[in-house]
Amino acid sequence: MTMPVLSMNEVTTYRWSFEEDIRNFAAAGYEGIGVWRQKLADYGEEKGVDLLAESGLRVTSLLWAGGFTGSDGRNQQEAIEDAEHAIRLAGAMNAGCLVVYPGGRNHHTFRHADRLLRTAIDQLLGLAEAAEVTLAIEPMHPACATEWTFLTDIEATISLIESFQSPHLKLVFDAYHFGDDQAVISNLREIVPHTALVQLGDRHKAHGIDQDRCLLGKGNVPLSQIVHNLLEAGYEGDFDIELAGEDIEFSDYHHLLEISKLAFDRMLAPALHAE
Repeated sequence: MTMPVLSMNEVTTYRWSFEEDIRNFAAAGYEGIGVWRQKLADYGEEKGVDLLAESGLRVTSLLWAGGFTGSDGRNQQEAIEDAEHAIRLAGAMNAGCLVVYPGGRNHHTFRHADRLLRTAIDQLLGLAEAAEVTLAIEPMHPACATEWTFLTDIEATISLIESFQSPHLKLVFDAYHFGDDQAVISNLREIVPHTALVQLGDRHKAHGIDQDRCLLGKGNVPLSQIVHNLLEAGYEGDFDIELAGEDIEFSDYHHLLEISKLAFDRMLAPALHAE
């Protein structure tokens, strides 16, 4: 079995700068990084891309583009133009994917929100294909989705993706949102072909708008089972650790990097043993 690439998402280490993230992720033995555009912009995009190339870290994802429904205060054309810039940026850093949050319902009907998203994808796919960038749409649990996306189940997201018939349009599977849904876990073989990135998140509280996550393996999400089933179903993509919430934000980040990597190694053990 090819060993999957594990990345740490910059959202997790909220207090660190872009430069600190790169230095500390590499020192902790991570092969990849999930780049957060806000930190990259603060550092400087051009020199940030150069620093990433020098670091040897693989960019598993660039976070994020979207808001096509107007839920974040921009009109659709502004959101599309921003996404075009993000696609070019993702291409420059050879990112595994560009994460897309379509935007919340924003008082639209589902049908109208769907039309707005499809219009945006129609305009962006050609550029994404030319830049060899995969657009990865992230559905979310309904309790978390209001500000981010009107897509709150994986089945509807796959239906949307299939309608475009492009290998450069896929989804993000975030274990925090759907990892304790047994119907989803039992259907991973159908989900894997459409999955660009798997994000690992755990929780011991109910889903909520703040997406309050806990340390991997300390919550209710059966992460070992999910990782094993994904690999068994043929998933060959990257795994990205994305944690957030009060417990995470004020933790010792060096220790967090260490124990998160150890937790992932434990998740991998059953799959490696099965080989």
